[in-house]
Amino acid sequence: MSKVKMAIASLLIAGSLAAPVQASSVAETPSSSEDRNSGIGQEKFRVYVETNDKSSKASLASQYEVRWELSDNGFSTEMNEKQFQALQNNKNITVTKVPVVTLDLPAEQSINEIADNEIAARASQQVPWGIKAIYNNSSLTTTSGGSGINIAVLDTGANIAHPDLANRVEQCKNFTGATTVINNSCADGNGHGTHVAGTALADGGSDKGGVYGVAPAADLWAYKVLSDSGSGYSDDIAAAIRHAADQASSTGTKTVINMSLGSSGNNSLISNAVNYAYGKGVLIIAAVGNSGYAQGTIGYPGALVNAVAVAALENTQENGTYRVANYSSRGYTSTDGDYVIQQGDIEISAPGSAVYSTWYNGGYNTISGTSMATPHVAGLAAKIWAQNPSWSHTQLRSNLQNRAKAVDIKGGYGAATGDDYASGFGFARVQ
Repeated sequence: MSKVKMAIASLLIAGSLAAPVQASSVAETPSSSEDRNSGIGQEKFRVYVETNDKSSKASLASQYEVRWELSDNGFSTEMNEKQFQALQNNKNITVTKVPVVTLDLPAEQSINEIADNEIAARASQQVPWGIKAIYNNSSLTTTSGGSGINIAVLDTGANIAHPDLANRVEQCKNFTGATTVINNSCADGNGHGTHVAGTALADGGSDKGGVYGVAPAADLWAYKVLSDSGSGYSDDIAAAIRHAADQASSTGTKTVINMSLGSSGNNSLISNAVNYAYGKGVLIIAAVGNSGYAQGTIGYPGALVNAVAVAALENTQENGTYRVANYSSRGYTSTDGDYVIQQGDIEISAPGSAVYSTWYNGGYNTISGTSMATPHVAGLAAKIWAQNPSWSHTQLRSNLQNRAKAVDIKGGYGAATGDDYASGFGFARVQ
């Protein structure tokens, strides 16, 4: 009997571009050594090329295969070390390596095993604890809302054939392929993206025997920006953010972007894309990261002012409220207390520990992380927006903040009365 051993909690951008070293049992011969040495510097990697001269950009674009044009003066492409060094020596050109994206687990995350006989079964939890908590209804048996609102899940893809997601899929696109955007391709061989999508908008399936997300009438835009191994490039993520914003504009629809991923550093490609999308009326919801509980550990894009940063709550009561998980990243005491969002601030808290949701093999899984908290808020945003379609994204954001203020969180390291650096404004709920 095969078992799937995969537990993913949050996506963190790693700053290194080093390729993994793979061991081999074959002894190296002089000829194989010569072959290896002859290939030194020929391995290609992703870069972003920028120049303020239009003719220079056109010339460079003719020499290298353009992947994404994310700015007027630049584009991403692939090149080897020799080509990279040559361009770095040109004072009229700026060339930088594009950060690689990898998966990371919070320290408290455990490995889950899914047996074959569990895959075909329908949901053992139709309304998980986090959904009941955000609805503030412990007897909840079904959810509702989100009609006409798109939730763009930028992740490892999604199993769009999953019974609980199949009726919600509107777009399925791959940003990690050899070409630019591959339509009708977003297969998730990892699980993370399918899990996130389920929490946001799973509708229980046609037989109503599956799991329910926060906004089961919302439309899913499943954008694959990470490979099945959990790695990818920040230019692919930035391209997907911009694409979602452009799609929202061209279709005239309201769109919420869910990014259960982050970086310890502020990546300009992603941050510029977030600003671009926010400027087009898209609401961006992002995880704070799993590097807590020290101060100043929030990752990007969650740390950006134009993204709603979401912290993770446990299904544990402390000081009369839910508790902020230890692994959930924290903001700064120097900027909390004022209910004003600055860079590096947490905005909202939501259930993130032991979250049950859809899985890539057609079944279900329980995992933890701020990645799991984020789609609770994305789903809530879609539900509220559907009820108030005339609102702008900034009005919607203000409403989410007001709802969070009404449910203060006082449990966990750094949590206190009012706006704090652990839970932000509080726990935004349906009611």
